[in-house]
Order: sequence, then structure tokens, then C-alpha cells
Amino acid sequence: MRRKWNPLMIVLLALIIIGLIEDLTYNPIQLLIPLLIFGTVFLLYKFPPGGARRGKPAVRKTSASSRSKSSTRSRKPVPFRVIEGGKDDDNLPKYH
Repeated sequence: MRRKWNPLMIVLLALIIIGLIEDLTYNPIQLLIPLLIFGTVFLLYKFPPGGARRGKPAVRKTSASSRSKSSTRSRKPVPFRVIEGGKDDDNLPKYH
């Protein structure tokens, strides 16, 4: 679905572009330093250093012997009991 450009959005985008160009021409260091910091943080997040990449979280694997132990273990049977519920009254609504 194609989105129409609102005139307000066009004006705001033009003012943002004009402001960025003006900042780059008059004081480029003020804009480049935050961009370099942001770029460095982004690259470190996307491509972590070698030490952080090697440390994969350990996944516990269940071995066949531990699975067989749990299945052979006898469990105490749990007695289930039925709790009697009340009957629905025809006079009460089904919703609250």
C-alpha cells in the first residue's frame, strides 16, 4: 500500500535536511562526533569482539541414562477427588 506524503511531512523533512547540511558546513565536528560514537556502539553490538563471541551459553543435554532413571522411578499414585459443583440457577445471568 503506497502512502501519500503529507505536506507537513514534506516541510519537516526539508527543514531537517537543510539543518543537517548547515551543521555540516559550519560546524562538522559537532555532528560527526555523535555519529562516530553511535556508529562505534552499533558496530560493537552487531559484531562483538572475539572474546564475547566465543562464550556461547552452555546447553544442558539430557543423556539417555538420566531419562531412563526418571522413567523407571516409581511414583506414588495421586488420589484424585471430585469436588461437587453447584448447579446453575436459571434466574442468574451467565455473565457478570
